[in-house]
Amino acid sequence: MLICFSCSKIEPRKPINPKPSTTLYFEAMQQNKILNRQEDDKILQIIKNDSLSTYYQSSNGFWYKYINKIKEDLPTPNKGNEVTFEYNITDLRDSIIYSKQELGIKTYAIDKQDIISGLQKGIKLMKIGETITFVIPSYSAFGIAGDGKKIGINQSIKSTVTLINIK
Repeated sequence: MLICFSCSKIEPRKPINPKPSTTLYFEAMQQNKILNRQEDDKILQIIKNDSLSTYYQSSNGFWYKYINKIKEDLPTPNKGNEVTFEYNITDLRDSIIYSKQELGIKTYAIDKQDIISGLQKGIKLMKIGETITFVIPSYSAFGIAGDGKKIGINQSIKSTVTLINIK
């Protein structure tokens, strides 16, 4: 009986899919890079057409312009601070998606709660009383899912934010 079992050799099954998963992942990554580049080009064209404003590019992947800039040396929010702000959300053509009235005044604990990724980072640049318009690509906004209501998949947005208070 021992001889019967020791002679048989078990061969592993070969994968059905000829493409390894790493190849599929790499292809998806390449496609996302192309989509992100196209989205950034569209945003840069809109910024170029707004020649009356000065836009700044954030290292976090969004652009912003000051509507009301405070020149005094005041503090900006840090991790754990609670901020109060109001904001709206528009599309890139400035059509209102969510108005300030719809969204109301919000309270947010810096880096301890979830809000739009671009706003999480953008609010940290603000001083009390400042108003900034952020131009946020979809990958820093609602991404490939949208918000399930008014914001579509891969939709870039603008958001004008006024920082009311920092605690």
